[in-house]
Amino acid sequence: MPKYLTSLRWRWSALALLSIAALAGCVSLDSQERKWIFQARTTPDAADGRSAGLTDVWIALPADNATAAAPRLHALWIAGAAPDAPVMLYLHGARRDVDASAFRIRQMHSLGFGVLAIDYRGFGRSAAALPSETSVDEDARAGWAWLAANQPGRDRYLFGHSLGGAIAVRLATEVDDAKGLIVEGTFTSIPAVIGTMKWGWLPVAPLITQRFDSADRIAKVKVPVLVVHGDADALIRPELGRALYERAAGPKRFVLVPGGTHYSTNGIGQAQYREALRELFGVGA
Repeated sequence: MPKYLTSLRWRWSALALLSIAALAGCVSLDSQERKWIFQARTTPDAADGRSAGLTDVWIALPADNATAAAPRLHALWIAGAAPDAPVMLYLHGARRDVDASAFRIRQMHSLGFGVLAIDYRGFGRSAAALPSETSVDEDARAGWAWLAANQPGRDRYLFGHSLGGAIAVRLATEVDDAKGLIVEGTFTSIPAVIGTMKWGWLPVAPLITQRFDSADRIAKVKVPVLVVHGDADALIRPELGRALYERAAGPKRFVLVPGGTHYSTNGIGQAQYREALRELFGVGA
């Protein structure tokens, strides 16, 4: 298993041990969970050139109080190739910011979308903060509002990778103007992910504060749902993606990409993506 995946799986497993320690008052469970789940890192610039060709966008959030400056989200935007192309809100997962996700943003663009990819507070060049399930939901809604204001009249879609898939599922239950939901390499809940790890047998589920319970939310989504997973995903197991798909109301489609890992599925599954998007949403038809 690649070193970075070993590290990620260790962090997830450590959440189980952390929860047990919290029972004894040894640690602050909520703050440590948020650090390990999001693995947020700020970056002052994009000097490495990974996001070349994408346009910087800044989205203002409400100020925390009357005297504080309004925090801002940094985002990347790329217009669709066609004037009437549908647009997509791209929600990345843990650890990677939008600059590090530029390769996948371009892949979604090549499938026929204009793409807005946001960094949540605490990530990339967005305002500094320790993210939470609540704050990333607020940030996703701000990105959705930016698309509505700046790309009026366009069909809008939600896309989330990994943890971003859970954020996308939640947002899909809160808005009534989405045309479709696409998630890749995602899961049913954080406790379910921990259950697949080395220490998953420990009874810690009730202690998890950042639950991202997509299993309960997905049935409330009223638009077509596309669930994509790689069959070689060693971080978020394919059965979690399948279980999420089974709970969706439909219309829906599940795509299992042979040889797809947590980070390569989008690239090697482009042909399957095109077919599914055409059949489920009419995109690219």
